[in-house]
Amino acid sequence: MQSAISSASLMRADRYAVTPDLPMFPGVEVAGITERAGSGADHSLISKRVAVPLFAIVRGSGGYAEFVAVDGGAVVTLPDAVSFEVAAALMVQGLTALHLLRRGPVKGKIVLVNAAAGGVGSLLLQLARRDGAKMVIAAASSDEKRALSLSLGADHAADYTAPGWQEDVKRLNGGLGADIIYETVGGAFSTAALDALAPCGELVLAAMGRFGLEAADVEHMLDDNQSIKGFSLLPLPTPQGAQEDLAALFELAAAGALTVIDGGCFPLHQAPEAHRAIEEQRAVGKVVLMP
Repeated sequence: MQSAISSASLMRADRYAVTPDLPMFPGVEVAGITERAGSGADHSLISKRVAVPLFAIVRGSGGYAEFVAVDGGAVVTLPDAVSFEVAAALMVQGLTALHLLRRGPVKGKIVLVNAAAGGVGSLLLQLARRDGAKMVIAAASSDEKRALSLSLGADHAADYTAPGWQEDVKRLNGGLGADIIYETVGGAFSTAALDALAPCGELVLAAMGRFGLEAADVEHMLDDNQSIKGFSLLPLPTPQGAQEDLAALFELAAAGALTVIDGGCFPLHQAPEAHRAIEEQRAVGKVVLMP
């Protein structure tokens, strides 16, 4: 069984939107083969390739394991063309990208995706393109990551660690900036992103609990008729909705219409090293644990 990580790393550092009670076993995205079915369960699922979004069935932990017991109604069957690694990578981050786009229409707009080579960002820029964005600008911290973002369909790429990067973004829209910015990095980058936001633009803030905006920043936004939209995934997916959305994402991946970046696989016993790879920004895409 494969288990994906990202939120677990933030939880361990107490930087996530939810602080779990201890003791706990991390992991909320699992994919594998159904080994057994209990009484009353659908026995046709035995030996089937499935994925389970534990977070969508109010299970905030338990994925870092060789076996996981879940209600049979919670599983999503996988197309043959979708690997367990891809399935694990698409759950939290795929649903995050979908629900971020549902915060407001992107058709005909210029959007900027921060951390565009990450698990969420790489999916978000592809889905924004599918939803009809006029221009997708990828912001990433290295040449490699910017090149990756462009290969996934971004129109332009900016180095959000370089001084004055916001001016480059503004020039792409006649000096105005992006209509929508998806901000997932947090800290000082949240404030810096405001300088790349067009008047009447929207800052969709997914770095809840770790953004760097102050009262003066918000006041300046109000003067420019700009708005902030908060984002937290956990309250949004219902069990049925998550199943339907994941099935759609899996089909896109199976058809080659959605590329999932392989962030690397680590054995389960090397989970600490996997966390370090994420925290030190050595990984792109989604990191997956394998028992």
